[in-house]
Amino acid sequence: MSPSNPNSSVFDRLSATTVLTGSQAAVIKQTYALFGIAVLAAMAGGYIGATTEAIVQFFSSWMGWIVAMIGLNAVPWIAMSARGNSALGTAALVFDGFFAGICLAPLLWVASIKAPVMIVASLGITAIVFIAITGYVFLSGRTFSAPRGLMVGLFFSIIGAMILNSFLNIGFLGILIAAGIGAVGVIALISSTSAILQSGDSDSAIPGALALFAGVFNIFVATLNILLRLFGGGSRRSQ
Repeated sequence: MSPSNPNSSVFDRLSATTVLTGSQAAVIKQTYALFGIAVLAAMAGGYIGATTEAIVQFFSSWMGWIVAMIGLNAVPWIAMSARGNSALGTAALVFDGFFAGICLAPLLWVASIKAPVMIVASLGITAIVFIAITGYVFLSGRTFSAPRGLMVGLFFSIIGAMILNSFLNIGFLGILIAAGIGAVGVIALISSTSAILQSGDSDSAIPGALALFAGVFNIFVATLNILLRLFGGGSRRSQ
């Protein structure tokens, strides 16, 4: 299942309504299930990395940066190559999530020292976007409407940002930033999902799950970097 469709623009993907075949409906749900597993693996990797001094020091070095760059490109390639083997492909996808979380160790460690609340805020807005879009996909049945998915995702991004502020007191600017980054995440996920469905290639959920995970991973990193820079007194470079 190709995560991109070269014949459609982002606008086309965000305005498309796709009537799914039985196979497409099953595969897109499997794609989001695997995507969720990868997200959980990344959370586990991030926690282990940020609380292990040796890992933080290693990925803060130039050698760690090289290892991160190689791994973050090689592991998804392995998962793509194993798309015909569900067990091996899923294992590679889980490891990709775990390794990506480990690579964030320096950034998460700095955040835990300077502004631990920002980790919660970043996880919160990312989780809200993930849950909203995943829920919409699982409840949409045999018709996937990108505009409707956008409205659902944007609504929950705004509500989620306000809820986060009520617990974390990130302020009006923090609400705007969190909602804005949540909106970017919604657009990225809906666009990728439309591209997956429009590709017409539904033999495996692995490529789509990889594409979706990459999008959420980048959303989290961007959110944490921006919130740290604004409210945490500085940030660290991430991969």
